[in-house]
Amino acid sequence: MAGSELKPEELMELAAIARRYYIEGKAKTEIADEFRISRFRVARLLDGAREAGLVRIEIVLPACIDAELSDRLRLTLSLHHAIAVDTPDEPEESLRGRLGEVAAGLLAEIVEDGDILGIAWGRSLKAMTAALKRLARCTVVQLTGAVGNIHVSEDSVEMVRRVATLAGGPSFPIYAPLVVDTADAATALRRQPHVAEAMQRFDRLTKAVVAIGSLDPPNSQLYDALDNATRTALRQQGARAEVCAILVNDDGKTIAPDVLERTIAIAPEKLRRIPEVIAVAGGRSKVAAIRAVLSAGFLTSLVTDAATARTLVEQPVHLGARGVPRSRRPRKAG
Repeated sequence: MAGSELKPEELMELAAIARRYYIEGKAKTEIADEFRISRFRVARLLDGAREAGLVRIEIVLPACIDAELSDRLRLTLSLHHAIAVDTPDEPEESLRGRLGEVAAGLLAEIVEDGDILGIAWGRSLKAMTAALKRLARCTVVQLTGAVGNIHVSEDSVEMVRRVATLAGGPSFPIYAPLVVDTADAATALRRQPHVAEAMQRFDRLTKAVVAIGSLDPPNSQLYDALDNATRTALRQQGARAEVCAILVNDDGKTIAPDVLERTIAIAPEKLRRIPEVIAVAGGRSKVAAIRAVLSAGFLTSLVTDAATARTLVEQPVHLGARGVPRSRRPRKAG
């Protein structure tokens, strides 16, 4: 389809649709509704706009991304996506902000219309959410309860709401604490309608984004929420890391089932079955924790800093088995 062969009205339609998609960030379904055409026709017209020369795509990586190292990390660990962010030696808060910005771009790129997206809690994910500017229409589900006192403006709940607002889809927050005193209390909370409504969707998740906490050295909000006796017991069991309140040792083995029973969060086997799980984590204190979580088989993609990426490339870790084959395509919401 050459631009010179198109009539003025056709060119205007192509240009308008291309502007909605590439500049305004609208989903194909939204464009289809506006122009009263099918989503498949929108896709064909976008292809036609590129063929006609109305749209030219230029790949320009931000200066902060080390493209060569990112590709080495992806290949070494057999990941779906890997991004190494070249950051100077700076405070952790600044590092989280840089990782969050890059993760926001990756999430906007890979989330598709109809996905069911799980969002965990973490300071790096809070930075990602703040940097997120657009997202395809999807359902957003909270993966864990919140750390601290619970009220409607709790950060983790607001994160889910903001992402869902950007996506224009429904949200399923969890109005409950991440960890409680007893397994019976956790069981009772999971039966509450507003909690059960979110947790019932864990089996249908197509993508998820998570943070990684370090237990040794301690750099985890779950660790901060536990009592001293539990912390001591976890150290004795060799706890190295946590993801979605799932505790693992250096070998990636899930440990401390008694703590897991007291949490309001996605179960290990359900996290492993999600076709795409992106972790956003970096910094010297998180290197061993990231290795442990990779060994556990929970992740398919990673956004981290360049120093951590180099360590993982030079001392590669074997990714643990996952519940779904890597070739499986994410299923969409019905």
